[in-house]
Amino acid sequence: MQKKVFQLLVDNTSGVLSRISGLFSRRGYNIESITAGTTADPRYTRITIVTSGDDDILDQIEKQVAKLVDVRDIHELKPDESVYRELCMVKVRAGAEERPNIVSIVGIFRGNVIDVGPESLIIEITGNQGKIEAFLKLLDGYEILELARTGIAGLGRGVDKVVYLDD
Repeated sequence: MQKKVFQLLVDNTSGVLSRISGLFSRRGYNIESITAGTTADPRYTRITIVTSGDDDILDQIEKQVAKLVDVRDIHELKPDESVYRELCMVKVRAGAEERPNIVSIVGIFRGNVIDVGPESLIIEITGNQGKIEAFLKLLDGYEILELARTGIAGLGRGVDKVVYLDD
């Protein structure tokens, strides 16, 4: 089993995300993460999907998704040719005694404390999945009350694979 990151450019229409996720569901493919957002041109949405399988399954996924009506482009974002980022927000139980230690860990990872309550902190951290996993491992001794992760968003490096869509 291997992991692949696919980037799609799709028409920004209602139901497009449902049709794409439905294809995965019908075929029994797994989506490990999916992010979607409007591009600089509001007619299009960029979707990043992380999925896993053997080579045959991953090839089938790419071919099947490419056949969908709303899909304008699909290509793999290879790790050495792309930049990936993920956002993670973590609410940690933290009284006055624990705060300085947690804040120092946040600083090492270039995160931000975005909310402080009487008994908790909310921390925001962005980076690749390895950075986020390392950060969460260091919080192991603290009680994580809530956790939200966005999944990977990514772009290819350089201008070689930029897709220009004509009407």
